[in-house]
Amino acid sequence: MIWKKNTNLENINTSLKNTMADFLNIKIIEISENTIVATMPVFEKTIQPFGILHGGASVVLAETIGSLASNLCLEENNFSVGLDINANHIKSVNNGYVTGITKPLHLGKSTHVWEIKIAQEDKMTCISRLTTAILRKK
Repeated sequence: MIWKKNTNLENINTSLKNTMADFLNIKIIEISENTIVATMPVFEKTIQPFGILHGGASVVLAETIGSLASNLCLEENNFSVGLDINANHIKSVNNGYVTGITKPLHLGKSTHVWEIKIAQEDKMTCISRLTTAILRKK
């Protein structure tokens, strides 16, 4: 297992209150040995004017779970921040929920790289890669 901090789902979802993730109704639903899974509804807060999922909402989902995963891998005296994110939007979605799954590609001393796949019912809608910088708490 790669996690070094508490992975209690209730505590993690509580920590997201009053954040962008909360505003978009992102919920962490599973934490396994090396992945985190979250859902996000496709509704009035996450769509763009054409009625489909806004690419920026997908990026918020990707960065939320990638950053969370990165921070859970670190000792208490360290934290991570987003350094770079990219996303390829593959398929449009106009209702229901999307599910994001993140897994590590690289866990180094100064950076982490995470792959985030977002899908609806096993149909890929977006693939993203997040690089985080590892910093020491002062």
